[in-house]
Amino acid sequence: MGAHGAGTRRGTGSGVTVDNASMPPDTDPSAEALPAGASDSVDAYDDPFDPFEPFDPFESMVFAALDSLPDVFRERLGSVAVVVEDEPSPYQLDAVGAHGLLGLYTGVPRTAWGADGAPLASKITIFRGPHLRQFRDPDSLARGVADTVRHEVAHHFGISDARLNELARERHGH
Repeated sequence: MGAHGAGTRRGTGSGVTVDNASMPPDTDPSAEALPAGASDSVDAYDDPFDPFEPFDPFESMVFAALDSLPDVFRERLGSVAVVVEDEPSPYQLDAVGAHGLLGLYTGVPRTAWGADGAPLASKITIFRGPHLRQFRDPDSLARGVADTVRHEVAHHFGISDARLNELARERHGH
């Protein structure tokens, strides 16, 4: 099982698909297990474009992962909000039936009929706390964030968790 676990896909009755990059319960240790110097409390970021806001290395990892996507995909993300939140809410966890989440896609996949006219914008949420707890050094954290971003972007393009898991098995020779 990859860093994202086996996420689930569920319709919400409104044509909106909710998807997650879920974590198995045994890989989401408590916040007390954070690496030395890390904190699960984060200052509020009111305006991500405010030049006076403090530098956020985690958000930079998310932007770098988006920038590393092939142009053909990145160019089709214009209507997708990509946000960083500290932790998934109980509602988000319940909605997808997961114990932990690294990322969450909500929206109408581009492959769905009428997706261009969907009344709700698509959104990719990357959760900071679970990443910091699961990936203990900067290199693995950057890889984990990039994997989560790619995972959620794949869902935006209609690729299911089952297909992502199949591709991962093929890539690793299983």
